[in-house]
Amino acid sequence: MSPERRAYLELHVAVFLFGFTAILGAWIQLPALALVWWRVLLTSLSLLLWVRVGRLMRTLSRTATLRYMGIGVLVALHWLAFYGAIKLANASIALVCMALTSFFTSLLEPVVMQQRFKWYQLGMGLLMAPGMVLVVNATDILMQAGIWAGTAAAFLAALFSTLNKRYVSQANPMEISFLELGSAWLFLSVVMPVYHYMSTDTALTHWLPHPADWLWIALLAFGCTTLAYVLALRALRYISAFVSNLTINLEPVYGIVLAWALLGEHKQLSGGFYLGVAIILGVVFLYPVVERRLERR
Repeated sequence: MSPERRAYLELHVAVFLFGFTAILGAWIQLPALALVWWRVLLTSLSLLLWVRVGRLMRTLSRTATLRYMGIGVLVALHWLAFYGAIKLANASIALVCMALTSFFTSLLEPVVMQQRFKWYQLGMGLLMAPGMVLVVNATDILMQAGIWAGTAAAFLAALFSTLNKRYVSQANPMEISFLELGSAWLFLSVVMPVYHYMSTDTALTHWLPHPADWLWIALLAFGCTTLAYVLALRALRYISAFVSNLTINLEPVYGIVLAWALLGEHKQLSGGFYLGVAIILGVVFLYPVVERRLERR
């Protein structure tokens, strides 16, 4: 199997696992902050099996180390917003908001990668607007805070993904994953006591997983994070931006189908919501095709 084919397969598996995280987030009975804290803790510990921390600290420059750790903070904020959207609304709403990642990437990539801005990228965002209006109008007002949290999660995902694309060649993907997810855990470990002090909920037991949650947390940490995160980073070395974008666009598709089948969320959402989803996903899948044709011209 060629490196390109293997990279495509690995990215496809990673995207499916990323889509499944929303289902696990709905099943796990923890607040978003506690859920993400356990996720990055277990993931960081699992990466210690493959990463030689001492050698990493000696060979990687301080600037690069701090850069990856800063990206890790963005990853932590992204997951907080994403699981916050699930808790405030549901998995389907969080996932359709994540479809906006491509639009935000098209705006951020020219700045981060120091490339020319392309006019049709703004056009894609305008075409998505009717779909978002339908989604918002078809969503119960009690769930609309989840839409804002999901939109923030999409922006943060676009930001840290673009930064990773720029700096992925400066270290081994496993080492990058360890630095980013380890720094995410450190950041959340600082945030947790502050949040606990300011929160009206003083029950520390709410931060401990229920016995039934441990299986889902382990699957979330080791399968949907460690494995998926490393596969996605490794694939970026060999595949084109077109193939990457087209494959990543499948994440909300997988997730919404799984939410329909496993969570029964179609009973909570109207036809207007799914029409809006169809418009957004249609634009998302159309964008890389349009981009490729225009770049050839």
